[in-house]
Amino acid sequence: MDIVVNEELKAYIDPLTPDEYEALERSLLAEGCRDALVLWGDVLVDGHNRYGICQKHGLPFQTVQNTRFQSLEDVHLWMIDQHLGRRSVSDFQRGVLALRKREIVAGRRERAKAAPAESAASEQAAAPQPAGESLDSREALARAARLKSNQVVMIEKIQQSAAPEVVAAVKSGDITLSAAAAVASLPVEEQAAAAAAGKDELKQAAKRVREAKRKPAREKEEPGAEDATAQAAGGEDEVAALRKRVKELESENAALRKQVLALLGKPGQGAGAAPPAEDADAPF
Repeated sequence: MDIVVNEELKAYIDPLTPDEYEALERSLLAEGCRDALVLWGDVLVDGHNRYGICQKHGLPFQTVQNTRFQSLEDVHLWMIDQHLGRRSVSDFQRGVLALRKREIVAGRRERAKAAPAESAASEQAAAPQPAGESLDSREALARAARLKSNQVVMIEKIQQSAAPEVVAAVKSGDITLSAAAAVASLPVEEQAAAAAAGKDELKQAAKRVREAKRKPAREKEEPGAEDATAQAAGGEDEVAALRKRVKELESENAALRKQVLALLGKPGQGAGAAPPAEDADAPF
């Protein structure tokens, strides 16, 4: 039978790197094509690279039909699950596949709510993936992709905001997930410029983004030079006000002493002054 290569299906999963393709070619030439190619009718679903290499070198191969597929969506889900289980798939690729799976499952759930009960039951029976499975939470996505929750967050950010050049860099392994997620917060033009300058500049751009995020936190925790100056100036004003108040209190105390002296004796006499002598000529 003639095998049909659907370009959309072929591109649905990221292609092998040149090194991976060469390793697969060497393996097929040495050991032959041991795994059967998976077909949906006459459409090739799994084994595009093996099929191309076998055609190139005239190597024999076997095929197997998957009769459970009812739609292209079923095919996509099956392809996703197959690649999520492979060790050679990178963390970023697994995260992207899990996000695609979430979209498909969410779409099926919405259609199941809107469709008649009979249609929903029929679709659930035909689907290779349980319609009731939910991937709405990051924890569920992380389990499906065998990743950590914070890695899923970073991959979502990269998918939503990263320039194509940054995505290509993380796919090739030039930068880490965390670095790519940091760079993705920059304007697209700056991302592209950093990527064009090379992986070292991408790493520096990620470092600048992280430092910029940490700076406001440090300023809140530790007062800056201006704050310290303001605090010192405020302290000097407080000391001056206290000194002024002390002088006022000393003046008030002096005035009170004078009043006390006036009450105890004649003006000018202090407390304890000798009483006036008796007049000697005064009659008894």
